Amino acid sequence: MLKTLLSGDNPRSKVLSLVLLAVVISLALAPFLFPGTKSLETAARICIFIVLVASYDLLLGYAGIVSFAHTMFFGIGAYGTALALSATGPTFLSILWGTGAGVVIAAAFALAIGLFSLRVKAIFFAMVTLAVASAFAIAVSQASWLTGGEDGLNYRIPRELTPAFKLLPDKVFGVRINGKLLNYYLVFFSSAILFIVMLRIVNSPFGRTLQAVRDNAFRAEAIGYRVIWYRTTATVLSAVMAALAGSLLAIWLRYTGPATTLSMEIMIDILLMVVIGGMGTMYGAILGATIFILAQTYLQNLMGVAADATSFVPFISHLVEPERWLLWLGVLFILSVYFFPSGIVGRLREMKS
Repeated sequence: MLKTLLSGDNPRSKVLSLVLLAVVISLALAPFLFPGTKSLETAARICIFIVLVASYDLLLGYAGIVSFAHTMFFGIGAYGTALALSATGPTFLSILWGTGAGVVIAAAFALAIGLFSLRVKAIFFAMVTLAVASAFAIAVSQASWLTGGEDGLNYRIPRELTPAFKLLPDKVFGVRINGKLLNYYLVFFSSAILFIVMLRIVNSPFGRTLQAVRDNAFRAEAIGYRVIWYRTTATVLSAVMAALAGSLLAIWLRYTGPATTLSMEIMIDILLMVVIGGMGTMYGAILGATIFILAQTYLQNLMGVAADATSFVPFISHLVEPERWLLWLGVLFILSVYFFPSGIVGRLREMKS
């Protein structure tokens, strides 16, 4: 049954299987294993970014397409849900039609970009997507009458998804069973379903053909495959998944703004997560997103502890000061690329053989 669920794409490494299992169980039981607001926020963010990174891996790792417009699709999904909740009130119907509108608009943008730009060479396509994404971010920032501009949008979500809603009067294992918990599991299960859908896509005949196009587009076209059609379809599918991830973020945060969805910093983070986890593996999205977000969230705190512990050693204590956490995050990335050139998933699979 598990093999069918994973579309026959097993981790192919006992160590990798154990690590993935540990991550999934930790996320599934996060509210009970890691109580606290910060832990829950981190777990929800990991779930959402697993979908976002996997959707980009579908484009980069499986189709071989370099795009800098992925955060644009992410933002479209988030703003679609945010605007719907702002306009028609905090109802589940608002979430549904807002998410649907975001998906349709993201797919339309992706289709237009694919049809008009994928015929050019890879570097030119990347530049086109960068220009489109930058223009879109500027437009959103300036349309303050609609999007809230740089300040973004604050809105209410259905009461059933907020801490004010109490599902049970008493705590279970020390955790309140309230709307916040329901909201987390909405994010978790939605992310799990979207990830499995993408796993099935890349292991379908379409996915196999997509990899053939990636490896040798000229040969694929020579034997009769419509290369542009496959690449455009991959772009649209990737955009749809990114928009759905954006919708989940909008529901979880109850806030949507350019800094949380459209910034180039997020695009760079997505690239780093794909490279760290391993391109063209899908499972790399799980490990890449988990490791990177944990490092972003807790590395500064760990360095603070290290600085206190080494306060009697002048040079070392200054080197590990919390303010230098971005430097060490960069060092960790360089080391991961050096020791895991094919990503963590690729390396663990190579170790088996």
